[in-house]
Amino acid sequence: MQTLREFTRKTKRGNILKIVREHYLRDDIGCGSELCRKCFQNEVYQLTSQHEIQCSLFKFPHYIVLDTNVVLDQIDVLEEDVLRNVIVLTTVLNEVKHKSSSIYKRFNEIVHDRTRHFYVFVNEHHKDTYADREPDETANDRNDRAIRLATKWYDDHIRASQSSKDLDRTGKTATRVILLTDDAGNRAKAEAEGILVASASEYVKSLEDFPLLVDKLSHKSFDSEKQALPQYPAHLSMKELLEGLRQKKLLQGAFQASRENYLEGSVNVESFEKAILIQGREALNRAVDGDLVAVELLPESEWSAPSEIVLEEKNVYADDVPSEERAEQEKDMLQQVQAASAASTEERSPTGRIVGIVRRKWRQYCGILQPSLIQDTNRHIFVPADRKIPRIRIETRQAAKLQNQRIIVTIDTWPRNSRYPHGHFVRSLGPLGDMATENEVILLEHDVPHCKFSEEVLSFLPKMPWTITEEDYAKRVDLRDLYICSVDPPGCTDIDDALHCRELPNGNLEVGVHIADVSHFIRPGNALDKEAAARGTTVYLVGKRIDMVPELLSSNLCSLVGGVERFAFSCVWEVDHEANVLNKRFHKSVIKSKRAMTYEEAQVMIDDAADQGEIAKSLRNLNKLAKILKKRRMDNGALVLASPEIRFQVDSETHEPLEVEAKQMRETNSMVEEFMLLANITVAEHIAAEFTECAVLRRHPKPPPTNFDPLVKAARYQGFQVDTDSGLELAHSLDKCVKEDNPYFNTMIRILTTRCMMQAVYFISGSLQKDEYFHYGLAAPIYTHFTSPIRRYSDIMVHRLLAASIGADSTYAQLLERKSNEELCHNLNYRHKMAQYAGRASVALNTHLFFRGKEEDEEGYVLFVRKNALQVLIPKYGLEGTLYLKSDKDGKDGLERIKAEIIFTFNEEDHTQRCGNFVFHSFDPVTVRLSLDSSNVQHEKLVFRLVKPYIKGFSVETKADDKDNQAPPPSKKSKKDKKKK
Repeated sequence: MQTLREFTRKTKRGNILKIVREHYLRDDIGCGSELCRKCFQNEVYQLTSQHEIQCSLFKFPHYIVLDTNVVLDQIDVLEEDVLRNVIVLTTVLNEVKHKSSSIYKRFNEIVHDRTRHFYVFVNEHHKDTYADREPDETANDRNDRAIRLATKWYDDHIRASQSSKDLDRTGKTATRVILLTDDAGNRAKAEAEGILVASASEYVKSLEDFPLLVDKLSHKSFDSEKQALPQYPAHLSMKELLEGLRQKKLLQGAFQASRENYLEGSVNVESFEKAILIQGREALNRAVDGDLVAVELLPESEWSAPSEIVLEEKNVYADDVPSEERAEQEKDMLQQVQAASAASTEERSPTGRIVGIVRRKWRQYCGILQPSLIQDTNRHIFVPADRKIPRIRIETRQAAKLQNQRIIVTIDTWPRNSRYPHGHFVRSLGPLGDMATENEVILLEHDVPHCKFSEEVLSFLPKMPWTITEEDYAKRVDLRDLYICSVDPPGCTDIDDALHCRELPNGNLEVGVHIADVSHFIRPGNALDKEAAARGTTVYLVGKRIDMVPELLSSNLCSLVGGVERFAFSCVWEVDHEANVLNKRFHKSVIKSKRAMTYEEAQVMIDDAADQGEIAKSLRNLNKLAKILKKRRMDNGALVLASPEIRFQVDSETHEPLEVEAKQMRETNSMVEEFMLLANITVAEHIAAEFTECAVLRRHPKPPPTNFDPLVKAARYQGFQVDTDSGLELAHSLDKCVKEDNPYFNTMIRILTTRCMMQAVYFISGSLQKDEYFHYGLAAPIYTHFTSPIRRYSDIMVHRLLAASIGADSTYAQLLERKSNEELCHNLNYRHKMAQYAGRASVALNTHLFFRGKEEDEEGYVLFVRKNALQVLIPKYGLEGTLYLKSDKDGKDGLERIKAEIIFTFNEEDHTQRCGNFVFHSFDPVTVRLSLDSSNVQHEKLVFRLVKPYIKGFSVETKADDKDNQAPPPSKKSKKDKKKK
């Protein structure tokens, strides 16, 4: 049967276009129920009588039809293995897909789990359930009618399939079909049409065997707040927002909450160089970190400056109601924030207020329940681990069980009359402080995809046992006889790269960099490729790795392990003994690494003059050439930067840190790095020439001059002039910053320089001018990533471009699409940044575990001076932390107070802190006491306290003095222990 569907579409020019499409209707679409003998087919059967659920609301067997809003709002309930025999209409599936891609993906996984018995019914193509849109009917009303029509048809169809004789003989009750909807209008119409209907909340609360499922219900409001007065201004409607943005009366940007001050935030707007400052609860107006918001700019006379004070919210309990006293307290806090802003030496920033939300960016949040003062209450306050996220009201009956547990909560809504957003409990992660639990928190809070690879993804892996065929050998260059080896950190199993160097008959040298050919196994557009693109990068935590690709590839088939034949993508140069490249070639190859070595093993082999084996000779030539290449880069202005890096010895069973030390660097580290850089630059030049519009490249922007101010001032005090006009001048200046009495001084200068740098980013060649391709840190006109495809998706994209350019693989449409590649680069930049943050958080976690129950006095250096603190570096551990100089608090509003007898004065001109006769400059030596402050169970922190130089009333006594009972008074020590960042 054929029908016509008509709809109109507005063109870019404003014309109205009428579109008519044929729509085919069928009468052979099965209902999927085992009760139906007319359309039951074994291959599509999903609805069964084996999983009847005990429900006090409907005390008879039933199937469930879900409305769209139930799927969107109650996905956490649906993911629990409770509801079965669910009919999923294609009308609902299409609406969910249109409204939320993330929920659609989660719902799809439920639907494809055959044990759950969710049946997709194609109601839009069934002749008895298709609903044509009526004149003047909205699309939403038409979809609601289609859902009711399908539910009614299903109920009649299933009832007709059950004969009264069979029911009498078996003693069973007839199975019915019910509709779950949270739309009051749709529900009223369903009841009028004789459909069995209930809200999701009513239905879940009636499930007798699953009382705790109620905790996962999405809450739009709580009864206690229904009569409460508004605490926030009303948001403008979407129509008003769009009109205001169009007329430029409003500005749009991403909201960033302050981590230090809960009454402050900012909005980044493209047309403004500085972020727009937002101060006060009313001006923040229910925005959550990451939301896309609309801002109304205040008159310039009302502009302010960031307050630079730490302001943490006091405990507020779930059953508190807004009071005049609390309003006055908050008003007083805001006045103090504004007073601090007025006193700030910083230039005033554009200031505004949030008038509406363009798009929410809510996610699932990790944290803990705040203990309640009221016994046997279901209402509780959830405190997120991320200080930028507001506390969330939830209802749970498991509060006692969830105390001292890390849990996940999601936000449902934030009404005007509620101080906090409303949400619901999702699941528990595990006990506070447990290593597995804390690692899970790190991954979730940094949005690191870490779920198991799906069956669909794994289906695209090679079938084992995998072997190289004769056809494979014929298509590749055979390099198995070359003395190729890999050099990596100890314990590395995902070996991306290997090297070789051999003498040629003409006296020159042949150097090869061989990279794992991951793109051979991951074909464009399949589920494995999409998953790798979404993950973007492998994430390294202490003692744990979250792979970008399944382990069969990362640690086996793609890893260039010793003594095993592997596919590689080779970049080979002919060079003279002065490391001048005479020619180059790229090809896909088969290699057999002769040995997989650690940096230390390779260094020992190079240094052992008695070892004249082929691998040793190859390594010595590579090392010699690498030194020449590095000197040449340095002469061109490449920077040698540094960062404090920590290495942990981890217990193999408990996974807790046993030892902590600074990472060691050897010549072999630099040797491998130089040839990886050369390969990346060589490939970048090639693909940019071949694909001028869509080559994937990486650039490092030059920092603005103001970024270097702390470095220049700190070096000047030490008697050194740092010139930052160009990378070359900066590199030469850093080389001169050497002190004979402090060998660590130059490293600190370079660490400080690293802090001045901009973030390197991926981009597409056609999106920028060629002079913007420049990589400032490497002093390279062009650069990309080619050498780590096992752990970076950018490298897989580069491999595909390179392979297409040399005819080693075919191209495909998306590879040459600039827009899709730009979107991929945007995701890669985000994933790379989050992976870095997750790695740092893991180091911080393990550092805390190492120092738990310990106090150590260690020598360090002031890395740089802040307005209220010293940033101190401990060379022994490669560890960095903050020594706060102003920490006394009045205990009322959390604002910092300076002790009357100990005053530190910050000099902004030369970046120093003075206390009496003591002046602290960058790079000054200090002795600090390290200990762990566990007073806040969710935010443990490593505390730095000054030992030397000794400032009476501020410094702690030395350990020797402690033994003589000459420690400072306990009250002063306790105040230091309670310092807040």
